[in-house]
Amino acid sequence: MKPKFNATTMGDAKRRKEALGDQYGKDTRIFPWLPITKKQAEKFSEVANRSAWIGIGFLIATWLTVRFIGPALNLWQLS
Repeated sequence: MKPKFNATTMGDAKRRKEALGDQYGKDTRIFPWLPITKKQAEKFSEVANRSAWIGIGFLIATWLTVRFIGPALNLWQLS
């Protein structure tokens, strides 16, 4: 049994390519006046999110060092 194809969906890529012309296959911009593509914005969001979690990890490690490790090794005393 052969799969049935809808005749209206056949050739959509060609019609889209003809309609878009030179813009076919290029990333779309967030705003036409802003030279940042959607992929670049998504990548920036991923990097910023990862960086924020790394910063939180360093903050926790610093707090543990100041609060517990330093006093346990008699490097300083808490007030």
